[in-house]
Amino acid sequence: MTTPKPDGSQLDLFARDPRLDPWRAPAPPAAKPAPPPPPQPLFKAPPAPPRITLPSPPRTPDDPPLKRIVLGQYAVDYELKRSSRRSIGFMIDDEGLHVTAPRRATQPSIEEAIRAKQRWILSKLHERGERRARQAQREPLRWEDGARLPYLGGEIVLRLEPAARSHCVFDAESRELRIGVTAGLSEWQLKERVRLWFHAEAKRLFTERLDLYAPQLDVHYRSMTLSSAGTRWGSCTVAGNIRLSWRLVHYPLALIDYVVVHELAHLREMNHSPAFWAVVGSVYPDYDGARLELRRRSHEMPVLFVA
Repeated sequence: MTTPKPDGSQLDLFARDPRLDPWRAPAPPAAKPAPPPPPQPLFKAPPAPPRITLPSPPRTPDDPPLKRIVLGQYAVDYELKRSSRRSIGFMIDDEGLHVTAPRRATQPSIEEAIRAKQRWILSKLHERGERRARQAQREPLRWEDGARLPYLGGEIVLRLEPAARSHCVFDAESRELRIGVTAGLSEWQLKERVRLWFHAEAKRLFTERLDLYAPQLDVHYRSMTLSSAGTRWGSCTVAGNIRLSWRLVHYPLALIDYVVVHELAHLREMNHSPAFWAVVGSVYPDYDGARLELRRRSHEMPVLFVA
C-alpha cells in the first residue's frame, strides 16, 4: 500500500520550518528606527536687544560730584547747577540729566520736583540710552581713499593723495575732500584734519545763516561758538551768546536753518511757550516737521568720530 503524496493544496504537517533549520544563518536583527528629529520652533526668537545703560554726565577731577536719586528701579545720576532762575529746570541730552535750580532751593524740594517729572525723565533717558546703544553697534568709518563723509544732507568723497606737504582742499564741483598725505601720517592725524575742516565749514556756514535770519526776527546776537554736542544742537543765553553743534554741518541746510531760527527766537522769548513757537513759526513755519526729521536723522547718522 502506498501513501499518497500531498499535492500543493494540502498542508504538510511535518514539513520543516526553515526558521528552525540549524544550518540556516539567522536573520539579521531588525534595524531600530531612527529617533524623530526634535520639534522645530514655529518662530525664530528675535535677537537680544542691546543692553541699555542710562547715560550720566561725565565728570572731571575739577567738577563737583553728581547727585543721585532713585526713580523706581533706576538709580539716576544727575548734574545740579544753581542759578538765579526762579524755578527748577530739567535738560536731558546724550550725557544724561542736568538740573538747574534756584540758589535757595533745598535738596528735598529739588528731589520732589524730579519725582514729579519721573515718567518724562526716565522716558527721555531711555531714548538717549537706546540711541547710544545703536550707535555703538554700528561699524565706524574706515578711513581710506574713497570713504564717504556726510555733508549738508548728502555725501562727499575723501581722497587721499601722497604729498610732500600736507593739505586739505574741498572741490565743490566734484564733491571731493582732498587730503595731502605725508610720510608717516597717522590715522588720528588724518581724522583731526577732517574734523578741523568740518569745524571751519560749520563756523562759516552758521555765521551766514545767523546773519540771514537775525534781521528777519529783529534780534541781534552777540557771539557764536561751536560745541561738540551729539543731540543738543544749540543754546542761547540772555546776553545773546549762541552755541551751535558743529555736527549740524552733516545735515541738510533746511535743518540747520531750523536750529538757527530756534536759537535766535530765544532772544525774544527765553522759554518754549506758545509765544516762542509763534516767533519761530513766523520765519520757519514747518518747525514741527524739522524737529522730527532732525531726531530721525540723528539716529541714522554713521559713526564718523568715535571720540
